[in-house]
Amino acid sequence: MQRFSKSPTDPAFVQNPYPFYDRLRASGDLAWWDEYAMPCATTHRAVQSILRDRRFGREVPPEMAPKIPDHLDAFYKVEAHSMLELEPPRHTRLRGLVLRAFTSRRIKALEPEITALTHEKIDTFPNSAPFDILTTFCQPIPVIVIARLLGVPDEMAPQLLRWSNAMVAMYQASRTRATEDAAAYAARDFSDFLRRYVETRRDDPRDDLITHLIASEEQGEKLSTDELITTCILLLNAGHEATVHTLGNGIKTLLETETREIDDLTVEEILRYDPPLHMFTRFAYEEITLYGHTFQRGDQVALLLASANHDSDQWHDAQRFDPARPVTQNTSFGGGLHFCVGAPLARLELQIALPILWDRCPNLRIAEPPHYANTYHFHGLERLMVQTS
Repeated sequence: MQRFSKSPTDPAFVQNPYPFYDRLRASGDLAWWDEYAMPCATTHRAVQSILRDRRFGREVPPEMAPKIPDHLDAFYKVEAHSMLELEPPRHTRLRGLVLRAFTSRRIKALEPEITALTHEKIDTFPNSAPFDILTTFCQPIPVIVIARLLGVPDEMAPQLLRWSNAMVAMYQASRTRATEDAAAYAARDFSDFLRRYVETRRDDPRDDLITHLIASEEQGEKLSTDELITTCILLLNAGHEATVHTLGNGIKTLLETETREIDDLTVEEILRYDPPLHMFTRFAYEEITLYGHTFQRGDQVALLLASANHDSDQWHDAQRFDPARPVTQNTSFGGGLHFCVGAPLARLELQIALPILWDRCPNLRIAEPPHYANTYHFHGLERLMVQTS
């Protein structure tokens, strides 16, 4: 296994990590990344196989669990009930209860609301002056959709966005003590808000996801209030963060490649070409030898999702954006037991919002060079200044 060094906060890497991924992938299925002190799965076959290998998982082996610092207690109290961080049997129970409430019928029923919301946001665009389409379009649509799904008023969306942004910053390579303090405060305040909201919904049920999660709790397989709160936070944080980045990255790519026709194939290619999440880690649960490397129990491996999506052994001319490319399973939503439960909603938002944007704004163009934010292992734009004429 070859060793490589590259700071994930290096400005050149932040703006374009793909040349580094190409170097890693050329060395084999696994490569050692010094800054993370762990091997990385770089190819499509390696990433997909480890995502599905039950000898690896998200949950740290209990005997190796680190001590939680006091200042992060509130944050990890939320994380302790996140199905994203758990393995069976707890993961199986939580995911089953969520899918019972987060049904395809409920997602499909959001289509008219997403359509109306897309038009509403486009109506606010200035006629000629440059504006940031991230803050006016890409950010508000996903967070308002999730808020409505949960049954939270639209006016709470900006506050939900602030809490969410503070919490997901914990996973960024640029994380500092100030980041940690902000995340802990956000986790506490977000939890307190949802706890009050859950109690309100117990007394006043509505046709929303919180009410349906409560109903699932009362139908035999117990979902605790803490689990319910964490699930709502996870749906908002993971759902909005990925969709905001995908919308922004996708609009940038469509404008740069002068792509005017948008259909379901185009959306899949957007997801493959410049995905919102570039790295996901797993722990080994036993001694495992894969691709010439032996993992011991507790060893971590980084799955480089974006590198896998640019593997030319899987896609012809993988470095090129091809909106008519036939669909082949990419890794943008993960895989295996932890495949993203919000994938159908994210796809629906993209399939609705992007064609409407292109139809309403046929002369949309980039007004300033796009700039990616220093948020690795996420990959999304800091701003995207555009003009409609």
